[in-house]
Amino acid sequence: MFFYELREGDDDIFADVLLVSEEEMEADDFFELVTSIRHRIQDSFDEDTLIEAIAGVLERDYGFIPISDERLTASVNVSKMEDDNYLSSLDSDDDDDEADYRGIFVELPRNDTLPN
Repeated sequence: MFFYELREGDDDIFADVLLVSEEEMEADDFFELVTSIRHRIQDSFDEDTLIEAIAGVLERDYGFIPISDERLTASVNVSKMEDDNYLSSLDSDDDDDEADYRGIFVELPRNDTLPN
């Protein structure tokens, strides 16, 4: 198995998509393939992000497998605290009120520099 990554964004906020392929592709060849797909679809995709759209083309036309939450078999929360270790539900039809969201990591200033 060979792993590839698509990244989108700038130095502050970015998203990524990981892909798997059974066949190895040279990095330069992968870059050229992604670039050609980007030129073809960048103005006409329906997905939330350009990298998701490119990943879809790579899956459909080139046999790559995007690694996404929809493909998970199991998800386990791990912690040093015993009560925080559990098997997470992957069922999107759960009755809990958790919202579907995308995570963003933000670097904040230290507490002594925050405005009052």
